[in-house]
Amino acid sequence: MSKILKVKARQVFDSRGNPTVEAEVFTKKNSAKAICPSGASTGTYEAFEKRDKNNKRYLGKSVLNAVNLINNKISKKLKGYNIHNQERIDTIMINLDGTKQKIKLGANAILAVSMAVKKLSAKEKKIPLYKTFFIRNNFKLPYPLMNIINGGAHADNGLRIQEFMIRPDRAKNFSDAMRICFVVIKNLSKLIKNKGLSTSVGDEGGFAPMISSNEQALNLIVSAIKKSGFVNGKDVSICLDVAANELYKKNKYSIHSKKFISVEKSIKEYKKIIKKYKIKSIEDPFAENDWSAWSMLMKSLEKVQIVGDDLYVTNLERLKKGFLNVSSNSILIKLNQIGTVSETLDVIRFAQIIGYKTIISHRSGDSEDTFIADLAVGTNSNQIKTGSLARSERVAKYNQLIRIEEELGKKARMNKIH
Repeated sequence: MSKILKVKARQVFDSRGNPTVEAEVFTKKNSAKAICPSGASTGTYEAFEKRDKNNKRYLGKSVLNAVNLINNKISKKLKGYNIHNQERIDTIMINLDGTKQKIKLGANAILAVSMAVKKLSAKEKKIPLYKTFFIRNNFKLPYPLMNIINGGAHADNGLRIQEFMIRPDRAKNFSDAMRICFVVIKNLSKLIKNKGLSTSVGDEGGFAPMISSNEQALNLIVSAIKKSGFVNGKDVSICLDVAANELYKKNKYSIHSKKFISVEKSIKEYKKIIKKYKIKSIEDPFAENDWSAWSMLMKSLEKVQIVGDDLYVTNLERLKKGFLNVSSNSILIKLNQIGTVSETLDVIRFAQIIGYKTIISHRSGDSEDTFIADLAVGTNSNQIKTGSLARSERVAKYNQLIRIEEELGKKARMNKIH
């Protein structure tokens, strides 16, 4: 039996230059490390991220208390446990914390350890990480939902919608999916430059030109798809992350312009842009507690992927509520929203049983850790969101998926999205 000898943590830095937690778990023969990501556009119901708000040396952003809790509390508690018993280890940490949103230890402390345990288990078994989840064979590669224009909380421009993404729907394999996205991005870059705008990028690697209307961004993407020799809505589809929590006030929304309008009017506007731009997926179209608006939108649309992120925060209780309410047909999965690998897997399993598409996602503050690439393949998740083809913390996940596809060889297949 491979027993845990100790757990060691350290403060490292994420892609936004903020401190975050890295945990390293040791057995007699091996060790494995994992880094916890951090979000900017966060849901109220997410698990708690522990930061040292009184530590002025790091402007209240350090995670030294979380690191100390791993080194002094979690390490002692996990010593001697079988590295392969993920659920047991995660449950011990959940119980040690004892709060619903992991406030005492911090989900950033717990998750870094949980991910490192999973990695070390794979290392001890001498098998790739993606083979340690619940899919044993017939692995499928996810379609990338590639963020190509940033707005909202991820950029300093005036765009209302947070992410404008493309999905290469007719890609033959994952490498082909990457090629298609690469070509569209390069052509988009030229179009933005030709308009005299900046091609600097936002937190997730998408371009952040100083434009303020959603339609301007959508027109640029349609032109880039066409310039690349593809057909919008067939070869390549446009997908949106609205992050409507940020655009909500007194039961009204300012999604489509700065003016706040009713849910009914917002749905009408959604239908217009869906039809005009052949949009295939919309994430967080309404606020996290506006259950009736979600249900109304679901009943108004056909063949559009409606994705819950802030609505569900990778939480089984909220997913069950959403299912009964007919709120969406897909769920975004973010490990740090719930705080352990085991709880994340429970949510993915349930989502797939009820027929939801599962989309594995990065955070805007991410790292070189490629855990989510393996998670997407190991759970047969339909899609992955991990930013644009820029910034190495984003590209690292795509590169890992290319490696996995190569390793699977002729057995490699793309997942279903329709």
